[in-house]
Amino acid sequence: MPTGPGDVLQLIRRGEATTRGEVLDATGLSRMTVAQRIDALLACGLVTEGPVGEATGGRRPRSLRFNAEHAVSLVATMDTTHARVAITDLSGRILDHDEVEVSVEAGPDQTLDTIVSGIQGLLARAEVPLARVCGTGISVPGPIDPGTGRPSQPPIMPGWDAYPITDHLQGALPGVPVLVANDADAAAFGEYTDGFPTSRALCLVKVSTGIGTGIVIDGTAYRGTDGGAGDIGHVRLREESDAMCQCGARGCLAAVASGRAVAARLTELGHPARSGRDVGALLAQGNPEAARLTQEAGRLIGEVMATVVCVLNPEVVVVGGALASAPLLAGMRETLYRLSLPRATRHLSLQLGRLGEDAPVVGLTRMVVDQEFSAEAVNARLSR
Repeated sequence: MPTGPGDVLQLIRRGEATTRGEVLDATGLSRMTVAQRIDALLACGLVTEGPVGEATGGRRPRSLRFNAEHAVSLVATMDTTHARVAITDLSGRILDHDEVEVSVEAGPDQTLDTIVSGIQGLLARAEVPLARVCGTGISVPGPIDPGTGRPSQPPIMPGWDAYPITDHLQGALPGVPVLVANDADAAAFGEYTDGFPTSRALCLVKVSTGIGTGIVIDGTAYRGTDGGAGDIGHVRLREESDAMCQCGARGCLAAVASGRAVAARLTELGHPARSGRDVGALLAQGNPEAARLTQEAGRLIGEVMATVVCVLNPEVVVVGGALASAPLLAGMRETLYRLSLPRATRHLSLQLGRLGEDAPVVGLTRMVVDQEFSAEAVNARLSR
């Protein structure tokens, strides 16, 4: 049963209790104790209270809301060739952002130093003091070990295995907690938070330079034992056994259906492209070869996702990343529904993401806020 102010804050954040009366009903605490808990949250700026609704024979009820302006979070979303850095409020609203060119193949030190410089430049431009930052979230294009928060044998990130990303960032941002997540997990959590907060199971397929799947079950990002859940890019396809993947194996899905693979085929056809971003640009320009090859990639991805759908039975499959487009969606639809059990797809919605490149930003912010403003964290903070 909720007892501390942090527990009351969670009821307010989740929308389960948004007035003093609702908190009273939800907790079973005395009126005086509820008043003390809410007053503590108001005093430290975590909650705001304002009028709502009509009076019903007594005083007009007042609405309780989590104060999204209490602090800001810093977010960095890293792909293989670029990173986006942003300052957000606690709801995930982007206050300012910038992009920096990076290369994961250059190794963690150089890449993270570039990202740190981008973050520091953004803070200076927005005139945000470090004291206002509640936490930093960074997403990377590889599996993250849930126990250590470090990359776990990332196939397309040479030199990053077990690298202490948190320590590197905290050295440049002293006193600021750092959270590290897989890019597809962050994007999935962003789409879940923004558009599907009541979904029991959601999958996001990110198709960019690589391919990955983020999974959210009952409001929690599912990462697997070693952080490898959803790494469908390295599922091997029988009919494509000769294609060499960056991980060193042959026949991986990413070797034939990723943005990198489509870019290589487009280059052979006279349409120069190096990455998933370049393919996405050609798709936006209406390039017919880019559309054809992307749809072919979608068919292959749909074959693998059919197994995922049969195992997890998700309510929603969201398609995101640089190649997210009508041709990719059409290709996936062709094979996913044909190869899946009808029961598994009876209530399935397969659709393009709503947030685009903002998805991992929103997701990382939510992850940081969930960590830094959990019931336990708030109770401990206020007890001091």
